[in-house]
Amino acid sequence: MSELENGKPVNHEEYSASSIQVLEGLEAVRKRPAMYIGDIGVRGLHHLVYEIVDNSIDEALAGYCTDIEVTINENNSITVEDNGRGIPVDFHEKEGKSALEVVLTVLHAGGKFSKDSYKVSGGLHGVGMSCVNALSTQFEVEVRRDGKIHRQTYSIGAPTSEIEIIGTCGNTGTKITFLPDASIFTTTEYSYDVLSARLRELAYLNKGIRLSITDRRERDENGNFRGEVFYSVEGLKEFVKYLDENRGTPLTEDIIYIDTEKDGIPVEVAMQYNDSFSENVHSYVNNINTIEGGTHLTGFRRALTRTLKKYADDSGLLSKLKFDINGDDFREGLTAVVSVKVSEPQFEGQTKTKLGNSEVAGAVDQAISQALNNYLEENPKDARAIVNKVILAATARNAARHARELVQRKTVLSGSGLPGKLADCSSRDREKTEIFFVEGDSAGGTAKQGRDRLFQAIMPLRGKILNIEKAQEHKMWENEEIKNMFTALGVSIGTEEDSKALNLEKLRYGKIIIMTDADVDGSHIATLMLTFFFRKMKDLIELGHIYIATPPLYQVRKGTQKRYCWTEEEREQAIADFGTKGVHTQRYKGLGEMNEEQLWETTMNPETRILRQVTIENAAEADRIFSMLMGDDVPPRREFIEKNARYAKIDA
Repeated sequence: MSELENGKPVNHEEYSASSIQVLEGLEAVRKRPAMYIGDIGVRGLHHLVYEIVDNSIDEALAGYCTDIEVTINENNSITVEDNGRGIPVDFHEKEGKSALEVVLTVLHAGGKFSKDSYKVSGGLHGVGMSCVNALSTQFEVEVRRDGKIHRQTYSIGAPTSEIEIIGTCGNTGTKITFLPDASIFTTTEYSYDVLSARLRELAYLNKGIRLSITDRRERDENGNFRGEVFYSVEGLKEFVKYLDENRGTPLTEDIIYIDTEKDGIPVEVAMQYNDSFSENVHSYVNNINTIEGGTHLTGFRRALTRTLKKYADDSGLLSKLKFDINGDDFREGLTAVVSVKVSEPQFEGQTKTKLGNSEVAGAVDQAISQALNNYLEENPKDARAIVNKVILAATARNAARHARELVQRKTVLSGSGLPGKLADCSSRDREKTEIFFVEGDSAGGTAKQGRDRLFQAIMPLRGKILNIEKAQEHKMWENEEIKNMFTALGVSIGTEEDSKALNLEKLRYGKIIIMTDADVDGSHIATLMLTFFFRKMKDLIELGHIYIATPPLYQVRKGTQKRYCWTEEEREQAIADFGTKGVHTQRYKGLGEMNEEQLWETTMNPETRILRQVTIENAAEADRIFSMLMGDDVPPRREFIEKNARYAKIDA
């Protein structure tokens, strides 16, 4: 009971004007960084680089920049240098300091608000560069402008020096080096692959601009730093070729390319159909990957469906079909990149994942309808190939619907419907439960004995599951292992009208963990499962539900001492620590070589295990890699494995 005074409760912690906290300047960014950069994990860390690079790209869009160089330095700091105009360094009358300092220390300050400076830009809120500054312990900027090189340093958003002139120059540009604050981020180690994929993407989206990346942490056998240069002549056409490289056989000789403008909105699209069974469409607004789509993607899909259906109806190609065709059928086997430039885009949040401008849908719809209609009329052979692919997709979808209904009917008739091999957990709290999909009955049996029955479920898998990349959907519903996976998770792919939607509210486990042997077969099974989740349950990846267990490679023992090792370096260190005499090393070739106590201690115990969360940093690149790994062509798969093997790391 609270104390009473004059019949009213006494509040010892008084809530008054003094309780209201006002965050000055960049304090808000440091207090709530996720509001500005998405999160404080791997994605947010890389977002810092994108913010700086986007400023350089905006200079390029305005016609003042042709070269952008990104360097990952030895200490995981980042340097971004361009040959744009250079950030203004003259005195800003209103703020009482240099324009450079205003841009780097004041939220919502920048040249993007003035249509005179930038007609189109990605960094629209004026918070990008100042956010990076606020979240960095070291931040240094060099500006080449007016024949002089100006330099200023910062730390945690505040200047640590005045602007000084350190030399003369005959060119212009900006060079920024920053070191992310380790007290803010869960990791400060940059991924070369993530950054290079984004720069490659930007090169395709902005033909004629040279982007490069250098990793000063890695050298090849010749002593050269790891690095690449990205430059595209044909832009989106080359992007589609790159994405389509391993997806299947193209149905049209040439890539369909549309570059036009409607209602003042430039619309650029490249697309091609192939004989694969999945849709691969990526959308961008002002170079920003709108992973959640938006009005531009709605306009594209609407125009594609309506224009192709009208052509198919008019040509009589659909007359023998006994069932309806829907929008998904027109996009099966389609690889497309949709890029629009909007002067005042409305995004959902600073991380800009979905476009909201209603007028863009109509502009894209009109542009695509007109251009695609002309293409179909002028290329009847290609048009017929595309329509035949649509008919094949509709036929397969109809077969899949019958197979799915059969599975669901059997589930209802069999009571609970849970697979017989599933060892379920007793808790029903989804936030705390997890399911292990384990390679093989033997390892599955060990996992069942070693688990914590309260919150851990075990589902053994027999051999390699169906390769979703090369199978039509009805084959998936006929596959016993995949049916069991759907049933165990509690989710199903939705209705006929919304055939790709998952009923996520019925998901039974918060963590879905793939646990396979640390060998070639185990890696293949894990990749097959990741392909299945990526193609059929991408929401589970995007919402952070999918993980990969990491069993140890070695146990090093000396007397009663033992240590588990996940890498060759850890094994060598353990031997050195124990002393070489009397040391025994056991190499685990599979999960089955561990007993239940060892499996629990190393791979299943939340206190000691290493779990790798599966994320999608770049959807276009992920799509291409899955197509290549699960496709028929061996050479690109071998090249990928050889190229990446020496850079592979275990994420702790």
